[in-house]
Amino acid sequence: MLEVRDLRTGYGGVEVLRGIDLSVAHGEIVAVLGANGVGKTTLNKALSGLLPLASGSITFDGRALGGSPIAAVEAGLIHVPEGRKIFPNMSVQENLELGSYRRGRAGRARNLERVYDTFPKLRQRMTQMAGTLSGGEQQMLAIGRGMMAEPKLLILDEPSLGLSPLLVEEMFDLVKRLNADGLPIMLVEQNVVQSLEIAHRGYIIENGLVTMSGSAAEIAADPDLKRAYLGL
Repeated sequence: MLEVRDLRTGYGGVEVLRGIDLSVAHGEIVAVLGANGVGKTTLNKALSGLLPLASGSITFDGRALGGSPIAAVEAGLIHVPEGRKIFPNMSVQENLELGSYRRGRAGRARNLERVYDTFPKLRQRMTQMAGTLSGGEQQMLAIGRGMMAEPKLLILDEPSLGLSPLLVEEMFDLVKRLNADGLPIMLVEQNVVQSLEIAHRGYIIENGLVTMSGSAAEIAADPDLKRAYLGL
């Protein structure tokens, strides 16, 4: 579904990604893991067309992408950014409707019902200003807005960031449910343990390079990862 080969990009003259290779197949949850500052958000921006590629290629659903956020969205590659990036002075429903501005407009009413069925709290707050929601509700809204675009692949950038432990559990359960309904998900996270518990495969990024990849079980059992991330 998604094939990334020798991807290099950065900011100004600074190269952040130094030759990334990764893929996501139909039906998978793929975890992309690493600490702050290793290039995870830069990768998401490159995949979404927000950063030009210095070299390499991005192929999504059989077509070449790179450098055009409009082309990425129209192809069905939908990115829920780190920090939610909702519109605080607009209502919950207005935020959701904006998710179908470029893609999914014909199915807007049907998709709204699907989002409200997935997140009953958003139905209760549909006329409320988005900026007055709790952190967990804002994350629901950001994911719901992504669902409105009828994604073929959903990229979730740090969805557990800033949430309480209970809401983190709910967020990972939600990712599993969306995937069980057939949606491929690329889960970009610092939360290594819980991400590998629900993912099919994973990649570890360090200093702009993939340093480890394989099945989630293989990565979770790797002694180097346990030392680096879990202190074991």
